[in-house]
Formats: sequence, structure tokens, C-alpha cells
Amino acid sequence: MRAWAKITLCFTLALSGLVGWAARGEAQTSDLVSTSSLRVCADPGNLPMSGKEQPGYENKLADLIGEKLGLPVTYTWYPMATGFVRNTLKAKTCDVIMGYAQGHELVLNTNHYLTSVFALIVPKEGDLADVTTLSDEALKGKRIGIIAGSPPADHMARNGLIGKAKPYALVVDRRYESPAENMLNDLDEGTIDAAILWGPIGGPLVKSDHPDLKVIPLIHETLPPKMYYRITMGVRQGEKVWQRKLNSLIRRHQDEINAILAEAGVPMVNDMGDAVLDVMQ
Repeated sequence: MRAWAKITLCFTLALSGLVGWAARGEAQTSDLVSTSSLRVCADPGNLPMSGKEQPGYENKLADLIGEKLGLPVTYTWYPMATGFVRNTLKAKTCDVIMGYAQGHELVLNTNHYLTSVFALIVPKEGDLADVTTLSDEALKGKRIGIIAGSPPADHMARNGLIGKAKPYALVVDRRYESPAENMLNDLDEGTIDAAILWGPIGGPLVKSDHPDLKVIPLIHETLPPKMYYRITMGVRQGEKVWQRKLNSLIRRHQDEINAILAEAGVPMVNDMGDAVLDVMQ
């Protein structure tokens, strides 16, 4: 689940002696951004986010940004695994990654356009349909699918749910395997009783292919690790002019961005991750 694999470190740098150097660097790196097309770095097999044969919602976001810039959208395709940023954005073959967790040191983040959260997914009909927290007694003894190493695993362990859990791989080549889709298929078939997925993956998959399942954003988990994350666009370090241009587009067209995300089925929460946004779907 590479959307989660992006979510790691934060960084800060403040050295006044480098101000003059940084200004020169900005002028140089800004020239790398194409003026003839919106060059997007993307995974060719990462639905529901991006896909080469079938568009995902990040492809639709790229189309929106390209339209506002008056530029056609072109892609550099590369599996989102180790080396993705190095072989795309840093190789200067593309200029923006449409979905990247806020605070990652490999890119310069724009302002966030989405805050989302991990979600519990259960059958619409059944004894788990009204569960809202992982401490609910109704979950005791249930077999729950979980992406190995993701933050909800800590919460499951704290609540005594890990013993019967079924783990699914964290990092795979999504052109050939999809742990999230496997998990939801297992839930449909009754192999597991519930599933926990990163909302921007689980929500759209449920909406498109699993009509008998229900997505419950886990907004009431107050102990660490946190369950919500802010999603930005990622550009090359130093390209502040390009970052500001994208920030302006995000600010002026947030309603249109929200509409794309809502149509896809992405659960959206407030910036503190403790309330679901009331966005028309």
C-alpha cells in the first residue's frame, strides 16, 4: 500500500547564511519545470489513485490542474516503490507527484489538499455495522485484515485484536498484486470479519467494487500513532516558484478538488483528523 509507504518523516532547515545561495538555487531549479505540459510522475498500476490503462482519482486531479494551467498532461510512469522519486522527480523527467504525504524529506510539499484517515471496513449488515472505535467489544475475537506495519496495527495490539489478525503485505508491485483488493475480497467471502485500510485506498475500492461493505473512518482513536495524514503534491526541493503556483491553484480550486475526491469515495476529515467533512458525494 504505497500511499501509506509515503507517510514517514518530517524535516526543517533554517540557516541564515544560506539565504543568498537558496535564492540562486530557486532561479536555477525553477527553469526545470516544463512550460509546454504538466509533467506528472505516477505509478502505472496504483488504482484507485493512478493507472496507465484506467484513470484513478489522482489522474483526474492532474487533468484539473493541467486545465487550470492551460497545459496538456503527460506522464512519467514508474512503480511507486524504492527509487520512485529518484527515478522520476529527481531525474527531472517530470515535475509533480499528485499525492504525497506532508512532511516527507524527499520532496518539497505543497499545501495539503486532502486530510484523510485509516478506516474500518465491515459488512453493511451485521454485528459490526455500528462500530466506531477499535476498543469496541464487538470486535473482540474477530479476524481483522491489516496491512502489516501500518499504524492501525499498534492500535489493534493495544486493544487485544492482533492475535487473530490476518496480515497483508505492505509493499508490493501493484501491477501484479493488490493487498487491499485481496483483503476486501476476503471480507466479501467471509474469510475475515473486518478490514482496516488507508481511507484513500479502501474508500474508493469499496465504492467501485464492494457495494455490501461499509467504510467507517477511525476518527476517534486518540492515542499514538496517529491515524490521519495530510496529503500534498510533491515537487523538487528548491522549486519554490512552482510550489507557490500549485499552492495558489489548490487554494482557488479546493471545491473542485473535493468534488473529485468525493466522487471517487475518498473519506475526507478535518485537519485534526477528528471529524468527517460533510462533502456531497
